[in-house]
Amino acid sequence: QVQVVESGGGLVQAGGSLRLSCAASGSIFRLVSMGWYRQAPGKQRELVATITPSGVMDYVDSVKGRFTISRDNARNMVYLQMNSLKPEDTAVYYCNSNTHAYAWGQGTQVTVSS
Repeated sequence: QVQVVESGGGLVQAGGSLRLSCAASGSIFRLVSMGWYRQAPGKQRELVATITPSGVMDYVDSVKGRFTISRDNARNMVYLQMNSLKPEDTAVYYCNSNTHAYAWGQGTQVTVSS
């Protein structure tokens, strides 16, 4: 089964930055759009950023201008650069394809203090 492993989360003050990484297994990676999702306590998981195999990016309005998604198809890696972090960005962050082709990983916790 194809899997993903997320890393790079942590505790940061408001206004700070973090870079998340996602290592994906399997040859399907270069064929699928990938996304970063997040789930805050008591809320549903939401998609915050996507990137197509050719590198076209899209973002939810709440992170536009602050987050940047990127991918390295040679290494099966997806990244999320998060700048100007806000307390409302606190969540567990997950990566997966846009069709949820991968088994969900454990995610990586991002906590932004005010």
